[in-house]
Amino acid sequence: MRASRLLSLLMLLQARGRMTARELADELEVSIRTIYRDMDALTESGVPVYADRGPDGGYSLLEGYRTQLTGMSAEEADSLALSGMPGAAAELGLGRVLAAAQLKVQAALPTELAERSHRIAERFHLDAPGWFREADHVPTLTGIADAVWNQRAVRVRYRRWGDEEVERELEPLGVVLKAGIWYVVARPQGSDDGPRTYRVARVLELETLDVRFERPEGFDLWRYWNERSSELTAALYQAEAAVRLSPSGMELAPVVLRPHTARALAEQEWPVDDAGWTSAVIPIESIAAARSELLGLGPEVEVVSPPALREQMRDAVAALAALYRP
Repeated sequence: MRASRLLSLLMLLQARGRMTARELADELEVSIRTIYRDMDALTESGVPVYADRGPDGGYSLLEGYRTQLTGMSAEEADSLALSGMPGAAAELGLGRVLAAAQLKVQAALPTELAERSHRIAERFHLDAPGWFREADHVPTLTGIADAVWNQRAVRVRYRRWGDEEVERELEPLGVVLKAGIWYVVARPQGSDDGPRTYRVARVLELETLDVRFERPEGFDLWRYWNERSSELTAALYQAEAAVRLSPSGMELAPVVLRPHTARALAEQEWPVDDAGWTSAVIPIESIAAARSELLGLGPEVEVVSPPALREQMRDAVAALAALYRP
């Protein structure tokens, strides 16, 4: 553990230049006293570390000194696939490993490329979860990810929609992070049935079994997920509604409407009347779902058809008016 920390100290100083003891302690999540001891150990081992006193002081390496101790462990190399998603890496139990791998990569880069990499990190950030949504609580995620990696079957207690709890033995084939929600793609243990998708937050208990499985030949997680997503969208949106939207409604649509609905609205040119209202046809999942979705636009949308949706919108608006009647 200490050897790994000493290497991380060395990589930090090489990649970032002068750093204070407090900055190093915060970065490595240790005490300042530990940093002092580690710096003494680096000096004793022949590393040219210099300490400058004063308010602008700190630790730095002799100018021009560069170590070649940048070899990565297998875990660090694996974690680089998540280099753009530190939050996801942390949830998978790879947060510290990813940080160590990134330090080693940065230390190995020529100075000019290291500076470019640092500028990109300062200017671009990926935030996967959707707006105004709390992340799922996923205490079983690390165990599931380990089972995926090691091809081990698992026994789970799973809460289905409707709060029914079931027990399943599964062969987990992969994990997917979609809009801040974790899913595991798995097939029934010992079965030739096709994979299914389970929400990790609904896995209440997890037991890794001493059973190794073989992955289906040719299984491609990316292809499976995209095909499944397309099939689900097509199955959900099998009806249409004719609507009129005000100019404000068109501006609000990408924010208020579901992505599939907003995309269908944006991908086509629709006629606009003299008052600026747009007539369009949008896909809907059901009458009830469309009513809830379109009510978010308030008076900026009018449903033209189907009659059942128009009637439900009228009833909902009348009920709201009754609640707020003076």
